[in-house]
Amino acid sequence: MLKPAEKKRVLQIIEDDGVVAVVRAKSGESMVKVAEAIAAGGVRAIEITFTTPDTLEVIRAVRKACGDRSVIGAGTVLDAETARAAILAGAQFIVSPITDPATIQLCNRYSVPVMPGALTPTEVVAAWSAGADVVKIFPANVMGPKYLKDLAGPLPQCRFTPTGGVDATTIGEYIKCGAVAGGVGSALVDAKLVEAGDWAELTSRAKALIAAVKAARAK
Repeated sequence: MLKPAEKKRVLQIIEDDGVVAVVRAKSGESMVKVAEAIAAGGVRAIEITFTTPDTLEVIRAVRKACGDRSVIGAGTVLDAETARAAILAGAQFIVSPITDPATIQLCNRYSVPVMPGALTPTEVVAAWSAGADVVKIFPANVMGPKYLKDLAGPLPQCRFTPTGGVDATTIGEYIKCGAVAGGVGSALVDAKLVEAGDWAELTSRAKALIAAVKAARAK
């Protein structure tokens, strides 16, 4: 549960950085080091998906270790019950691949930013009307950056975070087409790098994404 000012801070960090790291880990043991490596590269918003074993414990551990350096969210949240459990564990934002009105309502009740998933214009408007703070366009790689621009034309009031196939070579185009941030998964947190403990490469990838966002916004 967040105070309104904290909700605003979380959303501002996501928008300022322009990147949300989507982490689907086989194990939660190394998540603290992953979060620290990403943050060192400038990516402060980290979404820990519910496909990670012991997700709630991982969220608690990463929140405690990172403090205010990062904002930790829960992803692959499919219902209000899961959202509430994540919030009680310390999640500072909630992300879903779908639009579930009950989940959005719960997040709004507790002033926690919520990013439900949608793809079509009808789905986007439904998510926004239900109270989404940002609409996650998923899977973004199926449609590409131009589709986001086409959505933003008639729906300028909506805020978008494309997710799915977004990497350092494409995130800039999404930003230029109207995205407030891009959700980046394996292109940032590669499972092989995590298994090898190559934290320096994770930091380098995070820096590349931040640089791409800044370059796109400067044009």
